[in-house]
Amino acid sequence: MKYFIYLLITIATGLIIYNITYLDFDDLLIGDSKTALIGVFSSACVVLLMAILLVSRNIQKKKRES
Repeated sequence: MKYFIYLLITIATGLIIYNITYLDFDDLLIGDSKTALIGVFSSACVVLLMAILLVSRNIQKKKRES
């Protein structure tokens, strides 16, 4: 499960980088730039949620050990 979480983080980071290349900083909310911006935010949410999941799993593991 831990490797799957790291794989999801890697894929989401790759999608962030990919979508940043489509951003037009002059008109962020028009056309392809709008779609890319949504993709960047959604991928950032995935990274954040997976990081929270990893931390909670580490806390759970330490709680079981004590």
